[in-house]
Amino acid sequence: MVFVISVLLRLALYPSVSSQMDVHFFSTMNECHYDKQMDFFYNRSNTDTADDWTGTKLVIVLCVGTFFCVFIFFSNSLVIAAVIKNRKFHFPFYYLLANLAAADFFAGIAYVFLMFNTGPVSKTLTVHRWFLRQGLLDTSLTASLTNLLVIAVERHMSIMRMRVHSNLTKKRVTLLILFIWAIAIFMGAVPTLGWNCLCDLSACSSLAPIYSRSYLIFWAMSNLVAFFIMVVVYLRIYMYVKRKTNVLSPHTSGSISRRRTPMKLMKTVMTVLGAFVVCWTPGLVVLLLDGLNCTQCGLQHVKRWFLLLALLNSLMNPVIYSYKDEDMYNTMKKMICCFSQENNLERRPSRILSTVLSRSETGSQYTEDSISQSTVCNKSSS
Repeated sequence: MVFVISVLLRLALYPSVSSQMDVHFFSTMNECHYDKQMDFFYNRSNTDTADDWTGTKLVIVLCVGTFFCVFIFFSNSLVIAAVIKNRKFHFPFYYLLANLAAADFFAGIAYVFLMFNTGPVSKTLTVHRWFLRQGLLDTSLTASLTNLLVIAVERHMSIMRMRVHSNLTKKRVTLLILFIWAIAIFMGAVPTLGWNCLCDLSACSSLAPIYSRSYLIFWAMSNLVAFFIMVVVYLRIYMYVKRKTNVLSPHTSGSISRRRTPMKLMKTVMTVLGAFVVCWTPGLVVLLLDGLNCTQCGLQHVKRWFLLLALLNSLMNPVIYSYKDEDMYNTMKKMICCFSQENNLERRPSRILSTVLSRSETGSQYTEDSISQSTVCNKSSS
């Protein structure tokens, strides 16, 4: 209101001068810059990191990033295949764990796209391509975070009833997974839908030159609050399971391993959650400081390393699954062994055929070995 009154007073007192000034002012306020390339925004925000990603540094980052992404694709695909193949994993918890692996796989795709659109290339991007680059990263983070929240609900439903797995049907789990990805895609598209600074350059951040500082504050705070809530919930569930297990163990029948299964699953989830919080919190804090317009924090020099730390999280999760879950480890091991055995059988030279024909004993032994190998591979799915 004060702004409108001041403009009207200037128009009344100084019609000739104020008319020109205000026309220019309002045209600047209403001007949007969707047609600009990113160099316009990088130069305006004094961001020099795009030029730093050149030469040897860029080659090292690309090599390390490529290795990480290949491992992310392979290991998370293995986790998803293990859940599909082994009937022991056909429960809601493991379906959600496979979806978390799918989120990590998607993160690998986002990092590959980032690697080919970073460094000197950053300033040549269009606004829409830059939105796509950042939107993929935001979507992968939201998918992982939302998935962990849903796993927390699933664990709470089962643990409070002292069951290994909840009673969620496959239909409900499928709907939950679709809901997770719908939320992730929406959150990744929020800046593109309008919460940006393309029409108000004074609100632009430094690390993300076309993101509004208010959006960065919202994004960082919402994720940090979600981290805190999940840590509290999982600690509460963990203490409940530990107390109940200690109380009921002397009075319950069944094997020790069966009674310890809920605790083993909780340790697996808590390890995954801990790695997620450790890898993502520094980057979110940096975004929060940028949103608060902290110009003396030296954020430009640390953001790339925190981005690599976030990439490391998608690489760590499959290692945690295989290390903490013996059944998952054995299934993945058998799948790798069977795959390598099948490749070896296909690549054997043709001289084996002549050996089989000339030496019947060797041939029969080779046949028995092949049958035993295929039997082992088939047993891994049971």
